[in-house]
Amino acid sequence: MAELIAMPAVDSQAFGKVAVLMGGWSSEREVSLKSGQAVLAALCEQGVDAHGIDVQRHQVLKDLLGGGFDRAFIILHGPGGEDGVMQGALEVLGIPYTGSGVAASALAMDKLRSKQLFEGAGIPTPAWQVLDENLDATSVVASLGLPVMVKPALEGSSIGMSKVAEAEGLAEAYRLAAGFEGEVLAERWISGREYTVTILGETALPVICLETPRAFYDYEAKYQTGDTRYLCPCGLAAAEEQRLQRLALSAFRAIGARGWGRVDILCEEDGTPWVIELNTVPGMTDHSLVPMAARQAGLDFEQLVLQILAQTLDGQGGQA
Repeated sequence: MAELIAMPAVDSQAFGKVAVLMGGWSSEREVSLKSGQAVLAALCEQGVDAHGIDVQRHQVLKDLLGGGFDRAFIILHGPGGEDGVMQGALEVLGIPYTGSGVAASALAMDKLRSKQLFEGAGIPTPAWQVLDENLDATSVVASLGLPVMVKPALEGSSIGMSKVAEAEGLAEAYRLAAGFEGEVLAERWISGREYTVTILGETALPVICLETPRAFYDYEAKYQTGDTRYLCPCGLAAAEEQRLQRLALSAFRAIGARGWGRVDILCEEDGTPWVIELNTVPGMTDHSLVPMAARQAGLDFEQLVLQILAQTLDGQGGQA
């Protein structure tokens, strides 16, 4: 079990009036609404004066300015909420908020820039290539092999992603990913097991191993089907689990993230780990991974949510 930083007793009134920001306008809106409702309920159950705001592009600043809020719990997923946009708005308004700041949020949301940063920091991440409408399938296969993963750079929840097993499928996968904002990446396929590591403050929580009968851990596997297995304990020897935790912390710090987040890692059959991406506002639904890891570390959902919010009091969150 991970040793958590002890959370000092905090009077729920110390938080003042809290805005729980959810919804937004990204393709992950529905997931964000579910996460936000769960967070809002947990805070209210503990006596926090929390209020949900369904974030609308042309209304949210008015809601924040007129609401008299003392701090914000950001539970927005995807562009407009997880990419530094909302963080920047809260910085301007002087409202402390949960999670990473503007720069780290923008970097983590952009899979291309985060991979470039990981490479520069010596953090292992799978080989990749940027695709465009003039893609040369022969060149992609020669560089990355088959299969490959094709993904939009600025989406989360596996939206727009495709596993491509034959060169002829690259064009269709590109068209799907290009329907979303940002660049399109082809990434070397890693055959092996998938793990995820939650970061809470300066602590890496117990590692979760993901098993799905689908081609990969896609949107349906994450939110809709009931056949995904979540192993926590993850089944690794203690030394190997600690290795993944250290790698996740290194990726988290390299991006400049703070507060909380989740790092996704693929391990080849020989155990070689590769960092895939970092999520600065992970899901908090009943299917979500962060609450699972927290439970294994001895924190129930209400305690987890309160500990994340408490980071806005001690300097770990934005604007503290």
